[in-house]
Amino acid sequence: MKKLGIIALAIFIQNVAAQTNRFVYQVTMKPDAENKTDIKTENAYLDISSEKSLFYSENRIKRDSIMQKAFQGGGGRGSFNRDQMESLRTNINYSVEKDKTNQKTYFKDRIGRDIYSYEEDRPINWKISSETRKIGEYKVQKAETDFAGRKWTAWFTTDLPYQDGPYKFGGLPGLIVKVEDDKGDYSFDLMKNYKIAELPTLNQFGNTLKVKRTDYLKQQQKFKADPMSFMTQGGGISAPMRIGGGGRGPGGGNQDPADMRKRMEERVKEEAKKNSNPIELQ
Repeated sequence: MKKLGIIALAIFIQNVAAQTNRFVYQVTMKPDAENKTDIKTENAYLDISSEKSLFYSENRIKRDSIMQKAFQGGGGRGSFNRDQMESLRTNINYSVEKDKTNQKTYFKDRIGRDIYSYEEDRPINWKISSETRKIGEYKVQKAETDFAGRKWTAWFTTDLPYQDGPYKFGGLPGLIVKVEDDKGDYSFDLMKNYKIAELPTLNQFGNTLKVKRTDYLKQQQKFKADPMSFMTQGGGISAPMRIGGGGRGPGGGNQDPADMRKRMEERVKEEAKKNSNPIELQ
């Protein structure tokens, strides 16, 4: 009986360790450099397992679920409710994965029809202060860093057994409860946490291209200059895709290529204007 008790305890500990913890952050953004009154707010998840963590938009996973069900049901992109999809639009189109084993951070973002993935090559060097305070139920400590062209202040807690945080932030001796830049353009605030069964698998429509960070930035600029080339030829990297053949461009079916190009360029320019104040300035 004693041996059975020890085995049961070991299994219980193993199951607890295998669980994934989800931390829900409220992300506040001012993405339009010319209109700082245009404030966007949405939730994002930081899911932490024993091997890695994943940061992504709550709306992203909801949109993925709707699209996946549509495809599994035999329909295409036109088979789901457009109003529902519109209500789940997100300013957090990227995801960030941190691998605990090799201490690497991977960033993924869509450009055109493909996902571009790179390994973050810049370390985040924190200056930890002795200043403490309380945020909600947590006792937190202050830390500061310069990263990607912004000065950031973070508040982390050792009340939770994690050394992680939202976006690319981590490496502090505790979980980041709050982090914001000194201009007040971006902030991440921990709202709640709970356990989930496992890390989700994010749908990756299109090809996933592994590139260097500098190459990703170059592709971003190319997309802004000529978005249709990414839909028809994958920006010179991916295999060609037939225009009107179910890609991510506006509309579908057999549309006039010139008209498609014009509307795509107008949409990308409008999106670029609305996102002229990115989280990373360098």
